[in-house]
Amino acid sequence: MRRTAIVLALTLAAGCAAADPPYRPQETAPPAPERSTAATEPESDPPPSEQAESAEPEEAGSTATPESVPTGTQTINVGDGLRIRVDWPRKPDPLHKVMVDYYVGVRRAIAEGRSSYGENMEFEAQASTSQWIRGFTDQGETIRGTARLYDVEVAAVFDGKGAQVNACVDESDVTVVSAGTGKPVARQPDWTRKPYSQTVLAHRAGDGVWRIRAAQTGEGRCA
Repeated sequence: MRRTAIVLALTLAAGCAAADPPYRPQETAPPAPERSTAATEPESDPPPSEQAESAEPEEAGSTATPESVPTGTQTINVGDGLRIRVDWPRKPDPLHKVMVDYYVGVRRAIAEGRSSYGENMEFEAQASTSQWIRGFTDQGETIRGTARLYDVEVAAVFDGKGAQVNACVDESDVTVVSAGTGKPVARQPDWTRKPYSQTVLAHRAGDGVWRIRAAQTGEGRCA
């Protein structure tokens, strides 16, 4: 992914006002805040219990409850030759699904050769994410292998209407290939070489559904 940064807390605080202004990315951003809504997770987890492979995660939205959020390890079959291993936190939170559903949905769009993805996303986030997807599909490329999403955490919640969710991504076992031949492209992107951090900013609208306002990547704590 393209490495850009944003002013996280100020964006969401502004987005929780009566009228939601359009999101404007900035050049620099402070480090992600420490989790403020729950006790700090222990540094190491016990070995997670393996769960059965599933075709896709449950739908996100206002119906998500802590009881409906998985725990342990889940392997999701995303497309032809593409799987995602999700290490869910021990203490489930509906906001964890906002991150997981976004990550899985975008990779599924690439695997299926689609040109956009906009499930539970606001306009500008949908536009920028769809542009990234088209960077593959317009070139006749797709991705194969096994990706891992881990260290998912709710970093901050603002007035109950805005939230920042962080995760780590390891795509070192993912390869960009030609959709036609299945052969790896000559130059693999940098994000396939080492883990990176993923951040989404979400806003809860009047219907109770969390929608992504912005999604960014960086090196941060996962590098």
